[in-house]
Amino acid sequence: MFFSVSDEVQHKEGGPTMIVTGYASGMVECRWYDGYSVRREAFKEDELSAWSSTRQLAS
Repeated sequence: MFFSVSDEVQHKEGGPTMIVTGYASGMVECRWYDGYSVRREAFKEDELSAWSSTRQLAS
């Protein structure tokens, strides 16, 4: 799946909703707020799934 900058994503194993901020070295760069500070990390594209507000409402 291809993500664009500013897309909301989530790790397939769960975790916070993140914003895609770019691509580097074949990895998807993401940022999110953990309640204390802005965190950032890069993930392989196949580790992420698109996040939608309907998924949150169904939970």
